[in-house]
Amino acid sequence: MAESKKLHVAVFPWLAFGHLMPLFELGKLIAQKGHKISFISTTRNIRRLPQLPPNLTPLVELVSLSLPREDNLPQEAEATMDVAPHLVPYLKRAFDGLQESLTQFLEASKPDWIIYDFAPYWLPPIASRLGISRAFFNILSSWSICFFGHGVRDEYEARTKPEHFIVPPKWIPFPSNLAFRLYDAKKMFSQLEQTVELSGCSDLFRVSSCMSGCEVFAMRSCLEVEAEWIHLYQAWHHQQPVVPLGVLPPSVEDNNGSEKDDSYLYISDWLNKQEKGSVVYIALGSEATLGQEDLTELALGLELSGLPFFWILRKQGNSDNPDSVELPDRFQERTEGRGIVWTSWAPQLRILRHDSVGGFLTHCGWSSIIEGLAFGRALIMLPIHVVDQGLNSRILEEKKAGKEITRNEEDGSFTRDSVAETLRLVMVDENGRIYREGAKEMMKIFGDRGIQDRYFSNFVGFLHDHRFGR
Repeated sequence: MAESKKLHVAVFPWLAFGHLMPLFELGKLIAQKGHKISFISTTRNIRRLPQLPPNLTPLVELVSLSLPREDNLPQEAEATMDVAPHLVPYLKRAFDGLQESLTQFLEASKPDWIIYDFAPYWLPPIASRLGISRAFFNILSSWSICFFGHGVRDEYEARTKPEHFIVPPKWIPFPSNLAFRLYDAKKMFSQLEQTVELSGCSDLFRVSSCMSGCEVFAMRSCLEVEAEWIHLYQAWHHQQPVVPLGVLPPSVEDNNGSEKDDSYLYISDWLNKQEKGSVVYIALGSEATLGQEDLTELALGLELSGLPFFWILRKQGNSDNPDSVELPDRFQERTEGRGIVWTSWAPQLRILRHDSVGGFLTHCGWSSIIEGLAFGRALIMLPIHVVDQGLNSRILEEKKAGKEITRNEEDGSFTRDSVAETLRLVMVDENGRIYREGAKEMMKIFGDRGIQDRYFSNFVGFLHDHRFGR
């Protein structure tokens, strides 16, 4: 059946820009197929989204909901980037307060589908009652969600202590090094306890409820990257289709402003002066934070490596903030001419695309990995958040696309020497050529628009056909 009827799709992400932006891109891509999108978030987050291209403005409605006031959050805090990590459970509690206003919008607009991710455990029954089809958008890699076993059968023993998570799960039927480090597992258990106490429910409950109430699992992945993991996940879910929609590589033109932007002109001028493939690009995400000791060791490791670098570091010292961190004394003076520490917004995709960039020191968020490998940049991996970043690092090292910085197994600390050694291995040493070549091979998948567009077209076709029938 031809797609003569047009869909109305609501998109409702969790309040983190690592979720907002991929779902915003997803909504724009669906709109490019001629369907109507209602992208729903809080007022301040809607204001912070990139401007829509003129051709999509008639098709994309930006819906602002007022985030209920939560006494434990700072004024105007509406995303995880606005709060310290220990306050995120309060943000989840405020997010749950959106239930009434979201319900009112859905009752009034009656979209055909709503696409959501892990947080709104209360949404599936509301949408079901209103006759709205439901798609769960998996923001993580498929191997990450398989690691946690959502949908796995009950014959396996429950994992009840950190040590259970430092080996691959028993339900993975093929060889893999997918596991937490001990420091990851300890941190996860600590955060789980805090989240339940402060937000009222666990993330596991949120995910399980959102997944069990959907009609289709939309995986931000493709078979060329993780076929065995997608097939494993499909084997667990006979009742609900599992549909890969591609990795959704972002568009440089859509996401990074004008070529005439003064900041980019300055950055590109500096990059143009560097040798091809020589620069390390360092960006640890808008929400990942390092303590003072880790920041110091990372900076001194960069210095010790002798490599040129471009470092995005937007959160630095503040005398009014007891948790603030600062670069080592005279670090920028000693590295002047060889490296840049950039303290404001930067056009990440344009930087990664530049020929002088050879490696990407990343926190291993799935979106950042997709962006780095879309341009074939070898990964130097420093996971920070516990949910999926360490798991991504294990698998991508297994795939020879990058190397993880060596850390202490007990507490996750690392040294300037381990930073410098890993940087030089991945960037210049002959023994690290395997990682540089591995990243180039991955680019043939992550950066292939033809492959990714075919997956996405199939996904939109699925939404259309399962709403309107053949």
